[in-house]
This record gives sequence, structure tokens and C-alpha cells, in this order.
Amino acid sequence: MSDDQALTGPGTQTRRTLLTGVGAVGAAVVLAACGSDDGDSGSGGPTSGGPAVPSSGDAGGGDRQGAQSLATTADIPVGGGKVLAAQGVVITQPVAGQFKGFDPICTHQNCPVTNVDGGTINCTCHGSKFSIEDGSVKAGPATKPLPPKDIKVTGDQISLA
Repeated sequence: MSDDQALTGPGTQTRRTLLTGVGAVGAAVVLAACGSDDGDSGSGGPTSGGPAVPSSGDAGGGDRQGAQSLATTADIPVGGGKVLAAQGVVITQPVAGQFKGFDPICTHQNCPVTNVDGGTINCTCHGSKFSIEDGSVKAGPATKPLPPKDIKVTGDQISLA
């Protein structure tokens, strides 16, 4: 059936009808977001959506330690670790109280590593395994270690250094 053919019956649409509707909604959202250039949105307030950010100091408004925390020390098991792909780091704890950070991208073919298990950081794309202590290759096909990432521990919070 082509896109131009209409199905009959309740609740049926062609792809073209559906895409046209989605496009119209998208255009309405874009147009609704457009406002006047004079900074007046009709409510008497600025259109920026928030307060002015100072040009010096911490733009976040104070102590950002909590906001930058990747994990707590309790989140990282002794003899194991955790892959934090969205934050771009793998954090391990080879021995109690010693935390290490590594790049989460396998050095073989740039697949993301997927888990930490059995004392190794594991890439399930092709089976490479890396040491939780220093990122060295424990099993190939990778031949290069995972690059280290600088992390810092402040109290029970772990963040990028």
C-alpha cells in the first residue's frame, strides 16, 4: 500500500497524514516560542526565562559540590565499580577506600564499556576486559589500556577533578 492510499475504518491514518499532523504541531510550537524583540512577553516580565547570571563567580549560585557529584563512595563496591556512561567515566574501587577513574570507551573499536564485574571493566562488543586497578588490558582484542580520568573524593562524594 502506498502513502497516498487511505485506509478505511475508525482510527486509521496513512503515514503522510500522521507526518503532516506532527509537522503542524512542531510549527505551532516554534511559532509559539517566538516573541517580540522588545523583551515584553505581555506579562510585564523578561522573556529570558530566568534571572540574570553574574559575570563573575559561580554561575550556579554557590557551592556546586553536590551538583557535580557523580556518585557516593557507597555506590561503588569494593573490588568492583560502576560505569557512568552519561558522565563519561568509569569509577572503580579496587581496594577499600581507593577510587579510580577511567574513560568508558573501549580502546579496541570505541565501543562503550558496559559493566564492571569479576575485577574487570568489560566491553561486550568484542570481549575486551580491563583491570579495575590501572585500566590495563586483561583480555583482548584491545591492546591499549583504558585512559585514566582524574576524580576526587570529598567526604563521601565522588566527582571529576
